[in-house]
Amino acid sequence: MRVLSCLRIRRVDPMVVTQSRGSNAAWCLSFPVDAGALPLFETIFEVLDGAMVTGAPDHVGAMTLEIYLAEPPSGERVKELLTTASEIAEVPLPDYSLAQLPDVDWVAESQKALPPISAGRFFVYGSHVTERPPFGSIPLLVEANVAFGTGRHESTFGCLLALTQLAQRRRFHNALDMGCGSGILAMAMAHLWRCPVLAVDNDADSVRVAGENARENRVAEWIEPHCGDGYKSQLVARRGPFDLIVANILAEPLCAMATDLKRSLAPGGYVILAGLLTRQQRQVVARHRGQGLRLVQRLHFGEWTTLVLQG
Repeated sequence: MRVLSCLRIRRVDPMVVTQSRGSNAAWCLSFPVDAGALPLFETIFEVLDGAMVTGAPDHVGAMTLEIYLAEPPSGERVKELLTTASEIAEVPLPDYSLAQLPDVDWVAESQKALPPISAGRFFVYGSHVTERPPFGSIPLLVEANVAFGTGRHESTFGCLLALTQLAQRRRFHNALDMGCGSGILAMAMAHLWRCPVLAVDNDADSVRVAGENARENRVAEWIEPHCGDGYKSQLVARRGPFDLIVANILAEPLCAMATDLKRSLAPGGYVILAGLLTRQQRQVVARHRGQGLRLVQRLHFGEWTTLVLQG
């Protein structure tokens, strides 16, 4: 399994196979492809909705594209896609192999190759890591799982850094992690302020994982995982208003929930928004300014931006 040495993963979290149907793959479709034709082949084979992995090119520039799938495609379908891609790229039709995989947790296997990261005060690591956390850091044990959030994506990294900076000047007493995923940001807030944190997600698996992670990291007494429909959840209404809200989702739902966010925010409370591309920040900022929030800080990481606002 070459997930351990992958250079490119398509349709998934840029660092870990966590959110693709291919992450529970039982089959691997593989074939050689010239490096110059790789983007075209990837685009055409996206219709199979698998997790795509490529290894390093060999001495003549040839690569192997592997596609991990939950169900095996028909031979006719594979040949049709290969023929289309080869004709457009003007390359010979490659041979392919389709193999059934052993019953292995490929998500966990891919995680073993990932080093720990430091984000602000936080040292995020998996159980495979043996090095000791840096002195003074806050260790967060987060395994790759069905829930998004291992700290390696730029949006999660930006939130951890923003929380670290806020902790240098503010104390919070009632926090909300909207779209909690693995619960990494809820755990970060619980560690920093030892305050109650409501961790909400509309995905039951994510809520379960967030609860497990909270117990593993010994902050379960501060965190209440909850499966609900965003700010419309009755528990959010009962537990609010919140003096700190973190929402690491996507630009479109962030904009759609701006009014409900403002309703849940305590006067003078802070908001951290992430999951948006830098080119989307103006839209997100404008939508929240329309609710009376002011922009405090922007953090840019590659193509991604994290916003800090205040009510």
